[in-house]
Amino acid sequence: MEVVLKRREFLANAPRAAIGGALPLALASAAQGGDHSGKKSVSGADPLAGLAKPRDLKKTPFKRLVILGESTVHGGPWLHRDEERYADILVRHINACQENPVEYHNKGISANAISPRSPGYGESAKPSALERYKTDVVALQPDLFLLCYGLNDMRAAMPIRDFREDMATIIRDVKKACSPVIVLTTVYYMTSWRSFPPYDKGSAALAMKYNDCIRGLASEFQCIVADAWSAEGAADWLIHYDGVHANQVGNIVLGNKIFEALVQHCSGLTNKAYMQERDTEWTKETTRLRADVGDPFTKTW
Repeated sequence: MEVVLKRREFLANAPRAAIGGALPLALASAAQGGDHSGKKSVSGADPLAGLAKPRDLKKTPFKRLVILGESTVHGGPWLHRDEERYADILVRHINACQENPVEYHNKGISANAISPRSPGYGESAKPSALERYKTDVVALQPDLFLLCYGLNDMRAAMPIRDFREDMATIIRDVKKACSPVIVLTTVYYMTSWRSFPPYDKGSAALAMKYNDCIRGLASEFQCIVADAWSAEGAADWLIHYDGVHANQVGNIVLGNKIFEALVQHCSGLTNKAYMQERDTEWTKETTRLRADVGDPFTKTW
C-alpha cells in the first residue's frame, strides 16, 4: 500500500538543497514581488517582462525524421560504428523523451554537394541534394527534417548567392509538401583547409559568411538553427585526424547541440515527462506551495 506523505513528512524527506534552501527563497521572493536576485520589483510586475520566448513549433511527438546531408551525416571510417553519428545520438535523445520512437531515415551521402552549381560537384558523389530531395525527403513526408549542407560547398568556394538559392529551393518545396519542423545546421568546424582538392578553397572567414547565410535562411523560412560551429567551439581536439569530420566526442557535442535547439522550440518532446511527473508527491506539494504564495503553476504552451 502506497503511503501518502503528509506535508511535514514530505518536507523532512525532501532534498535540503531544493526545499530547505533554494525553493523557499524563491517562493519568498515571489511572494514579496521580487526577482531571484532578491531585489524588489514593482508590485505586480512580471519578472519575465521583456524576455524573448521561443516559438513552439511542435506540440506533439515526432513520428518521422529525415536528415539530408553529406559525409558527416552519412558517417564513415572516422567513426567505429554508425551509432556514433550525431544524427543517431539525436534520435536516441528524442526516443528517450517520447512514448513511441521516431522513424529515422538517414539520407547522408559522403562527398555530396548542394547542387550541380557547386564547384565541387564534378568530384562529388551523386546525386546532389537538389537532385534528390524530392525522393529522399518529400516522398517520406517527415514531420522533422534536418538539412545539413554548407561544409563541402564552402570548401569548394561555391558563391554564397548560389548556395542560398539552392538551399531556399529545398526548404521552400519541403515546407509546401509536408510542412515539417525544419532544422538547419551551420557549417561545422574543421582544421584541414589546404587538403583534399577541390575542397581546398575554403577558410574560416568564408565559413562565417556561410553561417550568416544559413541563419538568414532560417529566419526567412521560420526554421530552427542548430549552431554546429559554436558547439564545437573551435576545439581542434573534437575533430578527427582527417581535419574535416567530428570525432566520436565531437559527434556527441553536435547531437546534443541539435537536440538542445530542437527541444527549445518543440514542447511535444516534454509531453511524456509532464505526464510522468504530474501526480507525484513532489509535484503535488510544490505546486501547492507555489499556489499558496500566489505563484501558481500555469501551462503557458
